[in-house]
Amino acid sequence: MASEGAFEPKIVGFLCSWCSYAGADLAGTSRTSYPHNLRIIGVPCSGRVDPLFVLKAFQDGADGVMVLGCHPGDCHYQQGNYFAQRRYALMHRLLEFTGLESERLFVEWISASEGRKFADVTTAFTEQIRSLGPSPLGRQRETARRAGRAAPLVSAPEDKSTYLREIGV
Repeated sequence: MASEGAFEPKIVGFLCSWCSYAGADLAGTSRTSYPHNLRIIGVPCSGRVDPLFVLKAFQDGADGVMVLGCHPGDCHYQQGNYFAQRRYALMHRLLEFTGLESERLFVEWISASEGRKFADVTTAFTEQIRSLGPSPLGRQRETARRAGRAAPLVSAPEDKSTYLREIGV
């Protein structure tokens, strides 16, 4: 049990319903303990997790996001996890561009029979996020809320000139 006032990360997990979600279910039915910080969202395939979903999770207060899918070559939709693998290699760089540490996004492959691996991965990622501290977006969001302003958005500029004007160039 965490002491009062200690940082407890909020983690969103997008789990493939065929493999990773079943792995999480196995961990639960086996009574394998893992941190309660993870909020699971089942998706048909890890390849269907749009990067905007990840950004939206961070914008809405998540300190970390996990995308868990079938092992490469075992996807029920043939190539979905290969798409996810390529997409999230680029997503790590996008997070750094937005000011978030790339370590706040974690992608892993977990099969339905790997309940222990699910618990281990979840525990390790929770500890990693705990060591990073609260998300910078969460801190900005809280500051804005206290000041009665709108929360900051994670979005690309509409056009380059607007972006340059906003940053004072």
